[in-house]
Amino acid sequence: MENTEIISKTKEELIAENAALRSEKERLEREKEEMERRIAFLEKTVFGSKSEKKILRQENSAQMSLFDEAENECRMEEVKAEPETVTVPEHKRKKKRTRDEIMKELPEEEVVHEVDDTTCDICGGEMKAVGKEFVHDELVYIPAKLFRRRHFVQTVKCPCCGKNEEDDASSDDIIKEHFRKGHAPKLMIPGSFCSPELLAHIIYSKYSLAQPLYRQEQDFKQKGVILSRTTMANWIIRMSIKKAEPIYARMKEDLLKYEVIHGDETRVQVLHEEDRRAKTKSQMWAFTNPETAEKSIVLYKYSPTRHGSNAKEFLEDHSGYIVCDGFDGYNKLTKATRCGCWAHARRKYIEALPKDKSLWKTSVAAKAIGYIDKLFALEREYAGKDADGNRTGDPLPSDEKMKRRNTESKTVVDEFFEWISTVEASTESLRKAVTYTINERKYLLRFLEHPDIAISNNRAENAVRPFVVGRKNWLFCDSVKGADASAAWYSIIQTAYQNGLNVEAIFD
Repeated sequence: MENTEIISKTKEELIAENAALRSEKERLEREKEEMERRIAFLEKTVFGSKSEKKILRQENSAQMSLFDEAENECRMEEVKAEPETVTVPEHKRKKKRTRDEIMKELPEEEVVHEVDDTTCDICGGEMKAVGKEFVHDELVYIPAKLFRRRHFVQTVKCPCCGKNEEDDASSDDIIKEHFRKGHAPKLMIPGSFCSPELLAHIIYSKYSLAQPLYRQEQDFKQKGVILSRTTMANWIIRMSIKKAEPIYARMKEDLLKYEVIHGDETRVQVLHEEDRRAKTKSQMWAFTNPETAEKSIVLYKYSPTRHGSNAKEFLEDHSGYIVCDGFDGYNKLTKATRCGCWAHARRKYIEALPKDKSLWKTSVAAKAIGYIDKLFALEREYAGKDADGNRTGDPLPSDEKMKRRNTESKTVVDEFFEWISTVEASTESLRKAVTYTINERKYLLRFLEHPDIAISNNRAENAVRPFVVGRKNWLFCDSVKGADASAAWYSIIQTAYQNGLNVEAIFD
């Protein structure tokens, strides 16, 4: 009896231990899968293509392809089976720009190379010019140069006053000698030697070419001028307060008039900030008007935190729509209506794709990407663009666009959510993707309410990108004033870029 109880008890313990080991094994497998996914994602981020466009293309559809490798293998098998016939896949080649198109906006300098010897080698007479023949073009670059501009004021004297000293001495109202001086323009920054041209070059180099001040300092030194980065930073901040901020305020007034605004944010590090450590991350926000606007406006705003109250403070009483990502901080906006981003949802399914590419075609993530790509294909069609974003026709009027959205696009969206709600996630990354789209559903559907609401927040993300590129070079801001100045100058420069203006020329 006792032996039976011991054996029975041991068996129960083994079953429990086995169950615990199975549970631990499943947990470790999930962790391993998640780590492999992260490593694959990081490898793609560092070494892979940065474009998310060409990810999925199924036969007889307008979707982009993430099965290029599998299709290429199939083509190779076809070639091996039928060596006599080779089918070259259809492709489009972009038309190269001509030299005239490249240089059409530039001023021209004409150089005529005259004949050295104009003596006729037949009769010995003097030959005369009858025309000129074009040979070739050159694109010429003239390096920048620094020089010292010294300002003087002229002094003039009246030749009549004080001429007759005896007569003038008896008259109190007669000035013996009358002088007058010219008027020199005031310094742009009192007490400095900064010229408008110099400051324009410094601002353009930093905020347009992403050249940090310490590199500019080295460049000036090579040109024979000792100009410290601290001095340049002070000039930028002072002129930002004097010149850039009034322009910024006017641009903000115009931006808030739009019913639809895009918003995004990215980190920035400020070294000297009150009551905060130097390594603490702050935020730079970017806000822009919709792509359908006649003129683009891009504005940046610095804040010490990512709290949603910062977006609320910037947008003030804006009661339209705000297109953003899944950041819950935008829920702090009490009057503006939040809209979701299908590009963010798509990105999560890309991250959830199986590591084994042979499983892509049958994966849940690929099917979800297919649905979302249909939406983007329809939006390009409404905008009169092809798969590469090239203009193929006029965009649809707003009423026609909304009519087709609420029939064609809505059908795709309804099918997608009906299907995705039944999906059982097999991996952690897929579970996150499914949860994200289901939780964001009401925000993702907002594009069906207004023609200017885009289905993605790519416009704001593209606005953030120049700041991120600059940050990789200059790494941090020294002070809050410097961060505010950067926000103002970036706003002016990127708005100029978005409207096709020559940024360097407008600063000159």
